[in-house]
Amino acid sequence: MGLTRRGILAGAAAGGGLVVAWWLMPRSYATPLVAARGEHVFGAWLKIANDGVVTVAVPQLEMGQGITTLLPQIVAYELGADWRQIAVEPAPVSGAYANVPLAAKWMALWDPFGAGLSGNTDALIATRFAGSQRFNATADGTSLDAYEQPCREAAAAARAMLAQEAASRWGVAWEECEVENGFVTHTDKRASFGELAEAAADYTPPDPPPLRPEPPREKPLPADVDGAPAFPRIDLPSKVDGSYRFAGDVRLPGMVFASIRHGPVDGSELTGFDSKAVAGIRGLAGIVESKRWLAVAADTWWSAEQALAAMKPKFAVATPISSNEIAARLDTTLKGGKAYPVAETGYGGEALQRVDIARRYEVEPAYAAPVETATAAARYEDGRLDLWIASQAPEQARIAAARAIGISTEDVALYPMPAGGSFDARLEHDHAIEIALIAKELGRPVQLTWPRRDELIRARPRAPAWLLLGAQLAKSGTKGEGGAIDAMRIRIATPPAALEFGKRLFGNLTSMAAIRETTGEPDPLACEGAVPPYQLPALLVEHVPVEIGLPVGRVRGNSYGPTIFAIESFIDEIAAKNGREPLSFRMSMLGSDVRLAACLQRAAQLAGWDGGADQSGQGLACARIGHGPEAARIACVATARQGEGGVRVIRLSAAADIGRIVNHDIAKQQIEGGLVFGMGIALGNALRLRGGLPEGGDDAALGLPVLADCPEMRIEFIASEAPPADPGELGAVVAPPAIANALFSATGLRLRRLPLLSDGI
Repeated sequence: MGLTRRGILAGAAAGGGLVVAWWLMPRSYATPLVAARGEHVFGAWLKIANDGVVTVAVPQLEMGQGITTLLPQIVAYELGADWRQIAVEPAPVSGAYANVPLAAKWMALWDPFGAGLSGNTDALIATRFAGSQRFNATADGTSLDAYEQPCREAAAAARAMLAQEAASRWGVAWEECEVENGFVTHTDKRASFGELAEAAADYTPPDPPPLRPEPPREKPLPADVDGAPAFPRIDLPSKVDGSYRFAGDVRLPGMVFASIRHGPVDGSELTGFDSKAVAGIRGLAGIVESKRWLAVAADTWWSAEQALAAMKPKFAVATPISSNEIAARLDTTLKGGKAYPVAETGYGGEALQRVDIARRYEVEPAYAAPVETATAAARYEDGRLDLWIASQAPEQARIAAARAIGISTEDVALYPMPAGGSFDARLEHDHAIEIALIAKELGRPVQLTWPRRDELIRARPRAPAWLLLGAQLAKSGTKGEGGAIDAMRIRIATPPAALEFGKRLFGNLTSMAAIRETTGEPDPLACEGAVPPYQLPALLVEHVPVEIGLPVGRVRGNSYGPTIFAIESFIDEIAAKNGREPLSFRMSMLGSDVRLAACLQRAAQLAGWDGGADQSGQGLACARIGHGPEAARIACVATARQGEGGVRVIRLSAAADIGRIVNHDIAKQQIEGGLVFGMGIALGNALRLRGGLPEGGDDAALGLPVLADCPEMRIEFIASEAPPADPGELGAVVAPPAIANALFSATGLRLRRLPLLSDGI
């Protein structure tokens, strides 16, 4: 058994608890912000300039989800700033920006032997780990949970400091001053932030900070009302005019541009290439050969790409994997593999005395396929590496790059860049390792951009899952009231994807090494979403770990995608078999979850729900992501129609409860984007593997939706006093089952595999 920090501390505690107490003590971190000329630092989160501009540090990766608007909006609200004076800069990697909620959720990934000791202890250790390891990863919708309160407290402290300076000038009590719209006022006196900033920065803020009575909040709008956003996206104008800078836009003196070729999987090895074939290609700057990839740098990326095509690198693969083999392994394991209970509620598995209905659902690997392929720029000089990269886990990228070239992590300066989409692909740091090695080998600045083919080859898709659901139904003599579920058992054959990912992220292992270390291990995080939102008398969820030979990772929705697809399809099948109307059947099982009930009712109203009768083309699904009051909820009605081109989804009507809404416009965008992403999962193409390589070499092979495919969308939020929840995954996981149920209503065909048209219709 390997040693862990917790194990060492627990051992030390046997001889004296001081070691544990010391390690768990709260830590403070120096303010990481640096003031430019005319700027003044107010803690770790904001700077105020002499011209009144308020610059907010954002420690999360902007990948289209709008976090560089949400956190500054919170600061502007609490500070009393005018939105027009707000600017943004990426926060440097620092323990001051620890993502404690995510560290706590992923504790089993970085401390697998110690997680679950107790709630309070886990929280303390997660806090200490996140701070000391500078863990500020962007994932699992934790941004508001992690950073809303620190942003509010920092802004409230700065507001008090500005008021203190104004009050000292006017000879009044600072508590009597008002701070709004970028000014501090008292009766007829007024001073701007810029006038006060320099002197105010020297004040000691009150402890605790004087927060405003109410947190930031926006009221939900009716589905058909488009109101002008009170806080327009900060990144939108520059994205429209093309001036927004991604990693691919970085330019350094003397920079060259690199392309790369990878083998099918991490276990493949480069066996040869024709170096003489590049003789006629101009501007070549160097060839970098690794055990598992080949890169070429040139004056232009196109020249580098042409050189690689001419060199025709060859790779050897010990055990090339194919889609048919993956399916065979999942099939065999689902039927006879060892199962581990990962969730049990009510009377548990013992209550299932018979199986009245059982169905099997199959979910193919799903690829993130972000618009921007993996891209990074680097400069290596005098034992130091400067790295410009979009990373959801920047400290882990720094560590990986440093280890790759044998330098200290402190000798890597990482400059956070935004991502052109991610869907969790940028939690991986392969390109950070590669750019570090290439920059050191060439001895000059270089920018690496993966070709689209290599983005697919090196992608770790969302794990495939074969699911077997069985239910024991209550007997009822009354027509239309049968089908109530007495007990349910869910058996999931899927790789231990979360554990495998954790070995790569925190252990810096290769994909194949991570597979070897996690093979056969039960993984509750790989089965998230398998506990339905319904109040069932008995439930047993079992994970059957399977090794498929293909590295898997995280993609939008993660394990909630397969589990919610299977559960919501199964609920519809039970309703149909027993003559139950799908909406009322779901409502009867919700128990005390009135928030999800409200979502179901409102989605039905938005869609003009007709009961999902035969040939109506309407299908219903709902989902709950998370636990407790912080859980996000959604219900969706998909409407499909048959036409000359086959069955087409013409409308998606959704109602969501995400608690208190901070920015209505961004929340709606997230739901809309998620629904389109879910459409791609449901109606796109499965990417078939042969010899370890995808049969299609670009995104066209995935059959993703284009603008003409996007249906009418009606989206409404339920007013709620619950804490804010992330809307980003909701649409992605609820759309596939809603569409599957709509296709059944429209055609009478029950499709139990994702993508739905994998085997035709």
